[in-house]
Parts: sequence; structure tokens; C-alpha cells
Amino acid sequence: MAGYFTPRTFTFLRALKAHNDREWFLANRQRYLDDVEAPMLAFIGDFGARLRGISPAFIADPRRTGGSMFRIYRDVRFSADKSPYKTHAAAWFPHESRKKNPSAPGFYLHIEPKEQFGGGGIYHPDPQTLARVRLRIVSHGKDWAKVRATGLAIEGDTLQRAPAGFDPAHRFADDLKRKDHYTITEFRMSDVCGSNFLDRYAAACDQAAPLVRFLTTALGGRW
Repeated sequence: MAGYFTPRTFTFLRALKAHNDREWFLANRQRYLDDVEAPMLAFIGDFGARLRGISPAFIADPRRTGGSMFRIYRDVRFSADKSPYKTHAAAWFPHESRKKNPSAPGFYLHIEPKEQFGGGGIYHPDPQTLARVRLRIVSHGKDWAKVRATGLAIEGDTLQRAPAGFDPAHRFADDLKRKDHYTITEFRMSDVCGSNFLDRYAAACDQAAPLVRFLTTALGGRW
């Protein structure tokens, strides 16, 4: 069985980084459609069944616009970097509550020549969401201890001190300082281009599931 992504995916992304302008992109748009967008949308579509096996509350949407795949176009309105295109391909598989809470947890896939990874959690959540997660860690310490017992490497930005209102001596003080709660698995380019990459990515999401499940429950969502 052939895989989804190929070395051409990475060749295009490298070229886009070297020629990040509208004229070049329009001249090479078919390459983008064939080597980046089409395989990503096929991957998203096929991943849906695997995602439902992890939790039916998360969404894999293979539509070209408005779905799980991130747009290639950068939002340059508030950026000093006016390069019009992203030089990576990515997909987000969010919880069904995302319309009510844009900070809802989900699973993520990132592909670019210099790094490839996938996993799940929440990234830069709004203050209310972050407060609810912290309160859940304190009120359901046994559940959080089970997440930590998995050995998952939880990543993201952290505060220097415990947030206001939380005990700096709490046994999970380091986790209460977190501003993000996510975990990732890194891949090699050969993994991404391999025929079993869907299995590898599904395994990464399954590994992240204990953390994502805790976050989902903390925010009142179904698993």
C-alpha cells in the first residue's frame, strides 16, 4: 500500500520557503495541490475512522476549506514577516465543542522539511480555559496523577511562579504553572512518507489520549 505523503511534498515546501511570493506560488500551484493538499486531505479523510476509535467526540474534516487542514495562506496583518505562505502543512482534529470554546483540546499534525510531529492537548488556551484545567488538576489529583504516571512529556510555556490562588507547594505545582498542556511524538521524513504513517500517527494520538481526555473532561466535554 502506498503512503500519503512523498518526497515531493517536502521538495515543494523547501522550494516555497526559498520562493515565498505570490508569483512563484501561482506558477507552482498545481504542485501544491498535487503534492501537499491532496495527500493531506486524503490522510485526514482516512484518519477519521481511526480517530473515532480513540474518541468519537473529535473531528476529522477533509474539506478543502473550513476543515481540519490549515490554510497555506499566512495572516500577515499583525506580523512583521509579510511572507504570504506558510512553509509547512498541518492539520487539526478538534473536539466537537470547538465552536463554543476555541481553546478546546484536540490532536495536531505538523509536516515541514525541518521537523515533523504529531500529538494532542491544548496550546495557548484563553485564561478561563486554563483556569478550569488548573482547578481540575487540584480537585481531581488522582486523575491527574494517572496522566503523569503514563510518562508523557507535557510541553509548552510555563510561569516562573505558581499562578495566583494556587499553592506553590502543591505536589503538582509545576503542572499548575503551565500555560500549555500538550504532548508530541516526533517523526522522521521517512516515517511521514512511509506506507504505515497513518498507523504511526494514530499511535501518537492514542499515546496522547490520557492527557487529552483529562483536558476534555476538565472543560466539561464528552470523551
